[in-house]
Formats: sequence, C-alpha cells, structure tokens
Amino acid sequence: MFLLLEAPFASFRPFQSGSYRSTTPVPSPSTVYGILLNLAGIEQRTATDKPITLIRDDLPEIEIAIGVPHYPEKPKSEIAVLSQQLHNYPVGASGKELAQKTYGNKYWIAPVRREVIVNLKLVVGVKTDKSLCDRIVQGLNGELNEPRYGLPFAGDNNFLFDNIQVLEKPPCTRWYCLLEDNTRPNRGICRLTTWINRADNTKTQIRVFYPADNFVLEPPESAWSKLPH
Repeated sequence: MFLLLEAPFASFRPFQSGSYRSTTPVPSPSTVYGILLNLAGIEQRTATDKPITLIRDDLPEIEIAIGVPHYPEKPKSEIAVLSQQLHNYPVGASGKELAQKTYGNKYWIAPVRREVIVNLKLVVGVKTDKSLCDRIVQGLNGELNEPRYGLPFAGDNNFLFDNIQVLEKPPCTRWYCLLEDNTRPNRGICRLTTWINRADNTKTQIRVFYPADNFVLEPPESAWSKLPH
C-alpha cells in the first residue's frame, strides 16, 4: 500500500545538541514505522512505569520506502529557519548569579535557530501483511475500538498532519535510497535512523540515504528498509 502524508509544518531532528537544530528532509524509517503503528493502534512500548520505556520484541515486520512526490499544482516543500529563545534548566547552582539581575524572570535563556519543513508532502510505501494494512486503514477511518497513545505528529509534537490518505497508486516520486559502497556521489544525502535502541543508544542503527535522480512511480529495491531490526 502507499500513503500520502501532508503537513503545513514539520521537523525531523537527528540526535544533536547546540544552538542550531537542523531537520532531515524526510522522516527516518524508524519515525515512519512509529507513525504506522500509531495508526494501527499497536503499542510499541513495554511497561511505562520504568525509567526507560523500552520497545517490545514482538512488533510486526514492515518494509518501508519514503519519497517526495511530484505535485506541480501544490506548493513546493522547503526548509525555513526560525530564531527562538530557549529556556534551559541549569543543573545544581549553575548561573544562580544571573537570577538577581532578572528580578524573578527566567535567567537561563539562550538564542537558538531551528530548521522547519514548510508544506511537507511525503509518499510512504508499505510492504507487510494484509491484516496490518487493513488495520492501518481502519485506524485512519476511526474504526478501531481501542485506545491509542497520542496522535501521529510530524516530528515535533506541536506539528500535526493535515492529511494522511491511502493512494490507489503512487504519483511520480523521488525515493530516498540507501547509499551503498558502490553508489556514485549524490547531492542531498542524509543520515536517517533505521532503528532505535532505547536501552543502549550506541546500538541505534543509522544509515545514509540519498534522493534518487529521477521521479518514478515504483520505489527501487534500494529504497526499502525492513523494520524492526
């Protein structure tokens, strides 16, 4: 099955720190996997009363392809940069000498810049059991009579999707493919998380992807990522 996802604003942040917070041009396969399970009403997490919410071992297998569709009649997706004041909570007594100068106001503020995707449009290809595809459709139609954790959001939890719909067939799409050892140099490469290990982040898996040169209907074999790992 293929899905079209649209959002006025989105941001998919890799692991990073500092005063400049970037976004990847498309969500990672692990992010899309979470969105699909959310639509299907399948809980990823184990017990939520622990210091770390681990990921279950019995999650369904899905192959995922991610691409940017060609819709000439719609506004083009682009990345904008916002300036923002970031309020930090210092550890211990750090910066307490600044508190007196602000007369009770926030005293540990740093300027940051954040990248945001404007007019996000994605096509997601899904290969999995028909029962799971049917369950995703039921979730989109509001036909699942069971609770779900939160809403599917476009990266940051204050960015929501305007539209998620099943496509009869995908439009011409520039698919993001795995960069292999024999792949020629390409522009637009990005590092995307293919699986997250919450117990040990050193075991989190990240691969390098690149946008294919041409817009095509079907994802090439190198565009498919199998999850979970």
